[in-house]
Amino acid sequence: MSAQELRSASRRRRLTIRARLCASYAGLVAVCGLVFIALLYLYMRYVPSYDLQVRQATEIDPSASPDAASGPTEPTGFGTAQPLEIRSADDFLENLLIASAIALGILIVLGAVLGWVMAGRIIEPIAAINTAANRAANGDLDHRIHMDGPRDEIRDLSETFDRMLASLEHSFQAQRRFAANASHELRSPLTTVKTMIDVTLADPDADARELRALAERIRDVNQSHIDTVEALLDLASASNALLAPEPVDLTPLIDEVMTELADEIEAKDLTVEVDDIGARTLGSAILMRQAISNLLRNSARHNHAGGKIAIATSTDADRTRLTITNTGAVIDDDTLDQLTEPFARGNGRTVTRGTGHGLGLAIVAAIAHAHEGTLTLEANPGGGLTARLDLPAPRL
Repeated sequence: MSAQELRSASRRRRLTIRARLCASYAGLVAVCGLVFIALLYLYMRYVPSYDLQVRQATEIDPSASPDAASGPTEPTGFGTAQPLEIRSADDFLENLLIASAIALGILIVLGAVLGWVMAGRIIEPIAAINTAANRAANGDLDHRIHMDGPRDEIRDLSETFDRMLASLEHSFQAQRRFAANASHELRSPLTTVKTMIDVTLADPDADARELRALAERIRDVNQSHIDTVEALLDLASASNALLAPEPVDLTPLIDEVMTELADEIEAKDLTVEVDDIGARTLGSAILMRQAISNLLRNSARHNHAGGKIAIATSTDADRTRLTITNTGAVIDDDTLDQLTEPFARGNGRTVTRGTGHGLGLAIVAAIAHAHEGTLTLEANPGGGLTARLDLPAPRL
């Protein structure tokens, strides 16, 4: 038999945890009882002194006729009672051991029964956790334990397990959505190019001008495809970034991005308000610039003509916050919850290519996570979005 088969056989022969706990309780009662009996026996043998007097018991002949003058007599048909006689210290100690052994046996049985019941109560929540783990292993991640009862280590474990299941379910759902959306986003440009080529080839009278127009459209679609792939690479890079934290001043990064967006801001006649106190953070300047660029581009791209963008920074002992607020269309709660997911856009996923690839806020969220920070999005009542990027403040 191989070592693996021996280990497998050993696992099959092993008692359950409940049985082992029950045996442990019974064994503990037995050991404690034996120690107590031994100490009691030693004490009763060597500490007290015994002065026992033996008296002869009077025997009554049940066949003898009762004497009328002799007073009360025993009822007929009953024999003489045989009392337990203690004639010496050894007799006393022997009877003490017998009585103690009987009592110990009863206690061991009671201990085993109570141990079995108590072990069952202890094992029950662990069995529930095991059931949930097996269901999760089979792909059922929506099951929750929801354990009641007193606040103890097992309930804390069950709540931690529930949170883990919720996190895994959310992650797998996001991964499935990402895979579906990525396949759509990457396939759509290829389908578009194929359709344009087929239409042109189907026209026998296509001239050089039409072919040139086709080439220009293919170039635009291809550039959009390249932008999407580069954004996917940026998202992967931000999600797996290993940082060597260094102090980063947000002010010059904001100024650089605003300079890049000057034409777009002017084209939409946007008003920009900046309340910058020269906030600093710890992290990567390159990733910080990318996060600020994505937030500001998002606020300009999804704004309406004549709208407004407000930029503010604040800092305290532990946190640096960048807040960017923009006007725009009203965003419902369901859309807001999905904006940090890949390929999510304010008007849904299937929109025109000119509105972006839908990865900007997902990249910002990944950069914030890499810096041990958070990105919080809030829909403005009058329309538009407020984005708050919280980052660690540099140590003084």
